[in-house]
Amino acid sequence: MHKGVIYALLAAILFGISTPFAKTMVADIAPVMLAGVLYLGSGLGLLLVFLLRAAMFRNRQDKFVAVTRVDLPWLAGAILTGGIAGPVLLMAGLTLTPASTTSLLLNMEGVLTALLAWFVFKENFDRRIFLGMLLIVVAGALLSWEQVPVLGVPWGALAIIAACLCWAIDNNLTRKVAASDALQIVGIKGLVAGSVNLGIALLSGHQLPQAYTLLSVGLIGFCGYGLSLVMFVLALRHLGAARTGAYFSSAPFVGTVVSLLLLSEQPGNMFWLAAFLMVAGIWLHLTENHEHEHAHEPLLHAHEHTHDSHHQHEHDPDWDGSEPHVHQHQHHPVRHKHPHYPDIHHQHTH
Repeated sequence: MHKGVIYALLAAILFGISTPFAKTMVADIAPVMLAGVLYLGSGLGLLLVFLLRAAMFRNRQDKFVAVTRVDLPWLAGAILTGGIAGPVLLMAGLTLTPASTTSLLLNMEGVLTALLAWFVFKENFDRRIFLGMLLIVVAGALLSWEQVPVLGVPWGALAIIAACLCWAIDNNLTRKVAASDALQIVGIKGLVAGSVNLGIALLSGHQLPQAYTLLSVGLIGFCGYGLSLVMFVLALRHLGAARTGAYFSSAPFVGTVVSLLLLSEQPGNMFWLAAFLMVAGIWLHLTENHEHEHAHEPLLHAHEHTHDSHHQHEHDPDWDGSEPHVHQHQHHPVRHKHPHYPDIHHQHTH
């Protein structure tokens, strides 16, 4: 299996598990406070991992690409949309929506990510990918419609879909900096977004939860928003935004299983129809094969790599031969054919 797919599925599993656990905290913590603690838990946990990694690899700085000044505008936009606005909207939606339904509605993040990637950032797609996304959209609409008789306007579903839109923007902006250190990108996002949301909560008069609850939510944030997003950034590097979003669409099904087991919810018939459509849509993406002759233009950049068919370049005489490694390198023009995704080396037109 392609390592980008593995990264995306690991991200999906970690995030999918976190949603129903976050749902159990909503009744006791205000949404903005919960969002702040989740992201701050993510940022602080990743800061510890970053420091441990720095100590372990203090003599191997060639393994990581630090975030640069050029990355900052893209990263700032990602933090504002995905780190601050998105979590608050999700927590608000959780207060009005069953966790199992929420988990499936979160598939809309993949759909909206793909739409932005295709029509704004010009990633390629074909009929199979489009059909898969269409099935997921229909499933999301069914889940929203199921709430109308109970709630009138489905504010919970709309808040969750708005959160998905924020994360879709975040995903496409993060795609621009995915060649840099994923741990640093996600750690900065967690620290900044968590501090902002926590500050807003405190200024609004909300109190910090008890220590046990604080630690529990922080741990959920570290796993579901920290480690998950690190895997997601690595997947963006190898798959592009649309494909990563598609594979990440498996996250809600993990969340649904946990919700049904943990919270003993009883979903209706519409839920199962929506679930069937979403499974079919995700299957279409998982079975995609994209191969054609394509040309690589000259490119100068830096990222972690091995000397595969795309990385045949000269090295300084003092290179110790270790792989994978990081350094700025030049890609020369080449034309060839092989299965590929729109990763950082395959952003050609079709």
